[in-house]
Amino acid sequence: MERSPGEGPSPSPMDQPSAPSDPTDQPPAAHAKLDPGSGGQPAGPGAAGEALAVLTSFGRRLLVLIPVYLAGAVGLSVGFVLFGLALYLGWRRVRDEKERSLRAARQLLDDEEQLTAKTLYMSHRELPAWVSFPDVEKAEWLNKIVAQVWPFLGQYMEKLLAETVAPAVRGSNPHLQTFTFTRVELGEKPLRIIGVKVHPGQRKEQILLDLNISYVGDVQIDVEVKKYFCKAGVKGMQLHGVLRVILEPLIGDLPIVGAVSMFFIRRPTLDINWTGMTNLLDIPGLSSLSDTMIMDSIAAFLVLPNRLLVPLVPDLQDVAQLRSPLPRGIIRIHLLAARGLSSKDKYVKGLIEGKSDPYALVRLGTQTFCSRVIDEELNPQWGETYEVMVHEVPGQEIEVEVFDKDPDKDDFLGRMKLDVGKVLQAGVLDDWFPLQGGQGQVHLRLEWLSLLSDAEKLEQVLQWNRGVSSRPEPPSAAILVVYLDRAQDLPLKKGNKEPNPMVQLSIQDVTQESKAVYSTNCPVWEEAFRFFLQDPQSQELDVQVKDDSRALTLGALTLPLARLLTAPELTLDQWFQLSSSGPNSRLYIKLVMRILYLDSSEICFPTVPGSPGAWDVDSESPQRGSSVDAPPRPCHTTPDSQFGTEHVLRIHVLEAQDLIAKDRFLGGLVKGKSDPYVKLKLAGRSFRSHVVREDLNPRWNEVFEVIVTSVPGQELEVEVFDKDLDKDDFLGRCKVSLTTVLNSGFLDEWLTLEDVPSGRLHLRLERLTPRPTAAELEEVLQVNSLIQTQKSAELAAALLSVYMERAEDLPLRKGTKPPNPYATLTVGDTSHKTKTVSQTSAPVWDESASFLIRKPHIESLELQVRGEGTGLLGSLSLPLSELLVADQLCLDRWFTLSSGQGQVLLRAQLGILVSQHSGVEAHSHSYSHSSSSLSEEPELWGGPPHITSSAPELRQRLTHVDSPLEAPAGPLGQVKLTVWYYSEERKLVSIVHGCRALRQNGRDPPDPYVSLLLLPDKNRGTKRKTSQKKRTLSPEFNERFEWELPLDEALRRKLDVSVKSNSSFMSRERELLGKVQLDLAETDLSQGVARW
Repeated sequence: MERSPGEGPSPSPMDQPSAPSDPTDQPPAAHAKLDPGSGGQPAGPGAAGEALAVLTSFGRRLLVLIPVYLAGAVGLSVGFVLFGLALYLGWRRVRDEKERSLRAARQLLDDEEQLTAKTLYMSHRELPAWVSFPDVEKAEWLNKIVAQVWPFLGQYMEKLLAETVAPAVRGSNPHLQTFTFTRVELGEKPLRIIGVKVHPGQRKEQILLDLNISYVGDVQIDVEVKKYFCKAGVKGMQLHGVLRVILEPLIGDLPIVGAVSMFFIRRPTLDINWTGMTNLLDIPGLSSLSDTMIMDSIAAFLVLPNRLLVPLVPDLQDVAQLRSPLPRGIIRIHLLAARGLSSKDKYVKGLIEGKSDPYALVRLGTQTFCSRVIDEELNPQWGETYEVMVHEVPGQEIEVEVFDKDPDKDDFLGRMKLDVGKVLQAGVLDDWFPLQGGQGQVHLRLEWLSLLSDAEKLEQVLQWNRGVSSRPEPPSAAILVVYLDRAQDLPLKKGNKEPNPMVQLSIQDVTQESKAVYSTNCPVWEEAFRFFLQDPQSQELDVQVKDDSRALTLGALTLPLARLLTAPELTLDQWFQLSSSGPNSRLYIKLVMRILYLDSSEICFPTVPGSPGAWDVDSESPQRGSSVDAPPRPCHTTPDSQFGTEHVLRIHVLEAQDLIAKDRFLGGLVKGKSDPYVKLKLAGRSFRSHVVREDLNPRWNEVFEVIVTSVPGQELEVEVFDKDLDKDDFLGRCKVSLTTVLNSGFLDEWLTLEDVPSGRLHLRLERLTPRPTAAELEEVLQVNSLIQTQKSAELAAALLSVYMERAEDLPLRKGTKPPNPYATLTVGDTSHKTKTVSQTSAPVWDESASFLIRKPHIESLELQVRGEGTGLLGSLSLPLSELLVADQLCLDRWFTLSSGQGQVLLRAQLGILVSQHSGVEAHSHSYSHSSSSLSEEPELWGGPPHITSSAPELRQRLTHVDSPLEAPAGPLGQVKLTVWYYSEERKLVSIVHGCRALRQNGRDPPDPYVSLLLLPDKNRGTKRKTSQKKRTLSPEFNERFEWELPLDEALRRKLDVSVKSNSSFMSRERELLGKVQLDLAETDLSQGVARW
């Protein structure tokens, strides 16, 4: 039975005097049969039985004296004898108490109705739940069913233990090879359901049942290890608790209920009567320890937040969510103080009354917190804060117990309990609660934090948390739930032995471990882990896959949590490639983040996002002698109306035709060609393409990006030159009005080159307008990766605009002279320097700068404030991931410099660049990891819309089938291709996405690449080849190839796709891993195809 510290055993009123437990203490059979022919003497068999009983009793008492004799024979002191006697008496007392409690509980269950009727002699706690609570109903019909099923359940348990558990125990240790179950009986006393309460479900598709169960059984299970003559067992057990059963989801097909979840809301009480060698567990001290260890084992899988899930239908969706659902909310418990506590310390044998040394235990479910001890105080002030996850409402309770710390045994001062449903209804509950079982009150402030599935209010929450003083831990801004599913293709141990993989998940100094899965490199864990996050913008999840010895690392993964802040519903559900592991080793996890938000009228979030010291900033005091007060310090920047109105112009230089031949050979007698390249000028920036050798119809296929404004009169100047050794020859120029492009948004034209006899240039211009939302960022990054050309720099995904207004409190030169400050803003390799303001520690710059951002998740804005001749005055590093979760992707506030002296007021604004004319449309998806095989490959190509001359587009919908479990692979593997014909440019286009499940023909994995050939031609002109991937059976390429040819000619071709590998680094031979031919005549190239 569970007891709180300081409480003694409380025997039940129905406890009866203990009957003699030793059979030798029972009187012998008094009515022995007399033999009439023996003069009234007992018959022979009866006399023999009586003599045997006497001898047995004498032998037992003689055995008791043997330890005393041995102690004297070896010279041990009498203290050892007394110690052994004390252990025996304590063991006997515990045994008698357990037997007495077991008999009383059986009597209560057998005569429940009669004893309940005598309510005058029973306390409220001893009444059944169906009497104490009107909404709890009796379930005698259910108990009758259980009683009828109980013998058959016993047969099943006997079969399970003998055929499954026993072999597993024998195989776990060589010393247990003779382990057997000698007796398995569940007894005649079945489990009883005292009361049933039905709650309205949180959702319409679920039913909640609370079962008050009580098991007072005469179960007897005996085990034996014959090799060591060791016997042990259990004879009698009590288990009492409230079992919650959730029937969900309700479905429109038989059996109506999709799954059953079961768990104990609170830890049940347990009492076990041991036999054999396990009798030693009834020794005082070991008794409570053994029961606690067993309860911990039960709580590890059947007490909240753990639960047992039994699916009733196959292919049930969201099994992980049902097995480990998200918490309902978070309760922030502020343990503030207590008053009027009772005094427990006594001095001079009780003549002098002292005080107490109080501390508090705070519990909710399996989560327990202990406060610090306040010495010699009856009105302690703790001021501590704890955060607990609430999984079920109603049902869970907050329990606070107060104790007096003593050297021997802590004294109980009182307890209070509160249903979490009251906190949910109130939002914020701040009150003094009376202590039951003692005197005094405890002061608690309870706050219910809701879970938000978007990051809009994260910055607001972080601002509030910065201004809150909390101990022993800072307040959390979010929680993270990690569903660890499975891993694939982990590396083997030495000697090609299968590992025993387990996973360590860490966030800062908090580490949690999964169970170990033995003898496999494709483990399945299906476990959930929960973390509190103080700042998800800067924290990382570190995952280490190790062997169960913890010495061998099988793989690692580091995931910045900022990625979740831009994911849909703050969720990532996919495979992750492991580093420091095998080439195909990967881990499937689902990460769910939720923002903790306190929605209460009592809370007033500051309007100025603060850093330490930036909450209540007084304005500077006026100078002495001034009759006018200094103006208050501004809270936000005041940029002009043109700030943040920039656009990005994406310039795609495609090709040219009919250029002039400038090269001459042999003194001009032989006419050659030209080596053309393109120069572009716009908005003070200039760009230059690569040189195409000896071609009058060159194709560059390069993309350039430039930040532009809407100032009228701007033009894009384009010039074409022929590259020469001395001076480059002019091949023509053209101009495009920027206003025309900005107004139309897109321009795709052949432009005639001016000042030359012939030649034209093909340009594609697109205006990208920044959008203040991060919802499309993942799609933009995916599209950019697909349209990226080989000769171009990485495409921008966002535009960062920074307005640098002013600084204050900068450090002085030599302690007295103000500096001449200026600021530099840097992102990547692009920098902007402001003007220098003379002789001031509070400069006003009033300048803005813009930067192209390619990877918003990992890039940062670096700010340095320097003084002319004095060096660095302060710096600031602002990760752009903080902007991704800010409202409107914008931060406008004072920032404290890293030097600790000085602050800057700036506005940082991010805009996502979404292309409407990229030719590719990527869609977010969830990665399926079902183990069921597919009968046929689904159609993965959604098809492009009709192409128009004004806005030629080719849209492809790519559904990534990433897992090798999702579709049956061919005998040599699979390759994924996308093929279509781009009629506007008269090109056949193919994208090689990747391969999977390639065959390994040697000891090491191959180094695959893909070769494409347009048959029947086999020359180098139609041959294309991807890059080579090292040591992998599932390479990813995502490379695009083009062939310029008419559609009718393309339809007469066949696309030959070969997957090859280098035989060795010293050989030019190529190993063919597999090949496939695609007949283009049988393919709808206008709609396109993408498939494995």
